[in-house]
Amino acid sequence: MQKIERKPLFDLGQLVATPGALAVLEKSGKSPMEFLTRHVTGDWGAVPEEDRKENQFSLEKGFRLLSSYRTTANETSMLNALGKFIPSDERVLLIEDTSEIHMGQDNLVRFEARQPQNGLPAVTIRDLLKASLRHRPDRLILGEIRGSEAFDLLQLLNTGHAGSLSTVHATSASQALARFTSCVLQSGVDLPYRAVKTNVGDSVNVVVHLERRPGRRFVSEVVEIHGYDPDRDEFNYRFIFDSHKELV
Repeated sequence: MQKIERKPLFDLGQLVATPGALAVLEKSGKSPMEFLTRHVTGDWGAVPEEDRKENQFSLEKGFRLLSSYRTTANETSMLNALGKFIPSDERVLLIEDTSEIHMGQDNLVRFEARQPQNGLPAVTIRDLLKASLRHRPDRLILGEIRGSEAFDLLQLLNTGHAGSLSTVHATSASQALARFTSCVLQSGVDLPYRAVKTNVGDSVNVVVHLERRPGRRFVSEVVEIHGYDPDRDEFNYRFIFDSHKELV
């Protein structure tokens, strides 16, 4: 009989599971719904009951959401707020480069990437994503997509991890999908360009775009994705909210 050796996922060194950090949302004492209302409407007005029910339904059913943002647009605070809606009985796995997102779930696993140290190899975001399935998460949250780790995230989304959240730097919601595709291709995966875009269109349900203007940060676009049309080489999506049209 062949002997099976059990080895740790990573060499010991700086911990890749971290205790977390405080967030602006917690310090402000505001509820998640009030926080989202502020960003969508620009004030602290009440959310209509039908909108409240729709938001709650989408978060409980686990739509996969990508938040795009301009520089310093408070994307971390947005993930903090959305994380508050995740049911307490679900297992959440949070992966970050630097620990910034704060979540209070009891069943929470936090991973932080590690730089090379004292002769030990680095533990990258890609390493953590590949190891994440061993922890059997109900929800997967990746702090930010910067490069080739987008391919591993896309693979995880295709395995049925509804309710996953992540962010990507882009100038608009549509540009966020294009940048997500470009990051997947940076992994060197041998897949046709349109096949990658088809997977992105099928895997991402909603894109929320955040912008920063003098004196305020706000949600400028909320887009619902309905797949990818290879004949037109375009993503099929509709605007749920567009602040630019609201101002006209």
